[in-house]
Amino acid sequence: MNSESKRPEWAPEDDHHGVFASEVRPGVRGGTAVTGAARRRRPPLSAAEAVEGVRAGNRTLLARAITLIESRAAAHRKVAAEILRDCLPWTGNSIRIGITGVPGAGKSTFIERFGLDLCEAGHRVAVLAVDPTSAVSGGSVLGDKTRMEDLSRHPGAFIRPSPAGGTLGGVAARTRETLLLCEAAGYDVILVETVGVGQSEVAVRTMVDFFLLLQIAGAGDELQGIKKGVIEMADAILVNKADGENQIRAEIARGEYARVLHYLSPFTPGWVPQALACSALDGTGVAAVWELIGNFREVLKEKEMWESRRREQNVQWFHSLLKDAVLAQFYESAVAEELPRLETAVAGGRVSVTEAVQSLVDPGATRNREESGYGGLP
Repeated sequence: MNSESKRPEWAPEDDHHGVFASEVRPGVRGGTAVTGAARRRRPPLSAAEAVEGVRAGNRTLLARAITLIESRAAAHRKVAAEILRDCLPWTGNSIRIGITGVPGAGKSTFIERFGLDLCEAGHRVAVLAVDPTSAVSGGSVLGDKTRMEDLSRHPGAFIRPSPAGGTLGGVAARTRETLLLCEAAGYDVILVETVGVGQSEVAVRTMVDFFLLLQIAGAGDELQGIKKGVIEMADAILVNKADGENQIRAEIARGEYARVLHYLSPFTPGWVPQALACSALDGTGVAAVWELIGNFREVLKEKEMWESRRREQNVQWFHSLLKDAVLAQFYESAVAEELPRLETAVAGGRVSVTEAVQSLVDPGATRNREESGYGGLP
């Protein structure tokens, strides 16, 4: 079809005078056009719909349910609590693996290779990848799906990037709840990738079964920012990037870490932490990591420690939720109105920090000061 044939065929309304006319055809009334935002708006997700979708393994509904769980909006709390309550009976059947290490250790590359191998072996893998949050802007990169392109496309995998939000321990505030929803969706291997911020990684240790520390050869502990406390928590140390010219250095580093682990008390009683080396790039040594984790689970079950560890995780979760609930209730009360004035007074030196805190947690202290001549904050 040429350009001439695409032109509209105009016919004169009055053949005698050659006058063309136009007319308004019925159509969409002005002001009723549907915008792009309106077309994309979805109805709120009910608890029943979310639970049904999660149980069916629907990744879209699982992601929406996690969004509700992570939301701090008061309107979402009731639905989120119902979703979690109804999903709990189908949780607890996975192996929970925490993976940490400083930036540059190749965590994302290893997780993609490890996850793909597990998916090809018939496992369903969920990756809870936590991105660092900027202390200045509050934003995060959320680029783990970009770094794990092949794994994110695999039908047996689910990747959920979440901002750390400044949470101590390099894990998102609702990582435990997200983990449980993934278990309810049928994922039998849960990988929690953390920011890698040093000793504060104790937070992830309380929610996983196996804790893997990734290291690289050619850099001392000072350069890697890894402290003794993190090594003591590890069930295994994996020296990554053992390939090419770096292979010999990686094997030497593996031997050094093995000697270090020999002199440290194991975090998990009855288990001897080991040091391995692998190349996430070409896959060498990756299968040995899964074999080691399988041995770990068998040892703990033989010693009847597997269930006790899960009970400990639930207790830690209880205390974490209790702390969050108390803080939320505290800041939603009259404290929200008083807090800005106290901050100004503390910054200006009119009130000491201890007095300001005392006035918030003990209203009686404020009344006593007012009676003695302290008339409140300007």
